[in-house]
Amino acid sequence: MPKIAVLQMTSGIDPEANFQAIEKALKEAQSAGADVLFTPEMSLLLDRNRTRAAETMASPDYLEIRARLNDLAMSGHTDLALGSMPVPLEGGKNANRSVYFHSDGEQAAQYDKIHMFDVDLASGESWRESNAYEPGKFVVTEPDTPLGTMGLTVCYDLRFPALFDALGKARCDVIAVPAAFTKPTGEAHWHILLRARAIEASAFVIAAAQVGKHEDGRETYGHSLVVDPWGEVLLDMGGKEAGLGFCDIDLARIAEVRGQIPSLANRREMPKSGWDNRMG
Repeated sequence: MPKIAVLQMTSGIDPEANFQAIEKALKEAQSAGADVLFTPEMSLLLDRNRTRAAETMASPDYLEIRARLNDLAMSGHTDLALGSMPVPLEGGKNANRSVYFHSDGEQAAQYDKIHMFDVDLASGESWRESNAYEPGKFVVTEPDTPLGTMGLTVCYDLRFPALFDALGKARCDVIAVPAAFTKPTGEAHWHILLRARAIEASAFVIAAAQVGKHEDGRETYGHSLVVDPWGEVLLDMGGKEAGLGFCDIDLARIAEVRGQIPSLANRREMPKSGWDNRMG
């Protein structure tokens, strides 16, 4: 039975400090016999000051950090599912990029967050992710993991069922949902949406999250979760502290649930709109 490690972080504006936190967690995960370590969205840099963040991402040290992460994964027998990191693109914008690093050195899979968090919350918080980030264009699955086929998503993607429908059709065994949810939206919707997505896809959902008060002034909800295909919460890391959690993943549960409720097999394409069912 595969074992996973989930890192709940309070990432800051210093990529090196964040890297060291991931390095420490990966060593602990390896010692505990974990097959995969999951980290949150923006694991390596969480900075809402976009001018400062751009300067950080332009530095030679930051540009080398992906290679260092690859070396880190290869240093043991634990894969690294990096929730996401900001990556500069040509044209001035960035990608919010999730990367799956294989411990055997196999080429890493990557996914760019598709849905941009452009919202004005009742709390007064305003976010315009699209001002600095380019949305991804592709649904991405990674078939070669210790957990079977993994679907990659990031944070706000959680609110868009069509993406998870595509991952369900791809028969993903596990879906990663790394996040940096705000406290108001997390308290309202985090647990509900993650359990719903696990049930809809009949798959495990693994959601490593940011938590607490960050250097850039924001506050995140935490509650890193592991949810099984029946919607049962197997791990909830709470909303107060960063830390490392572990969970065994019983892959036989997937077939068991899909046998009981074969919703993936029973799915049908929706008819086109415009059907007139009025009598007469």
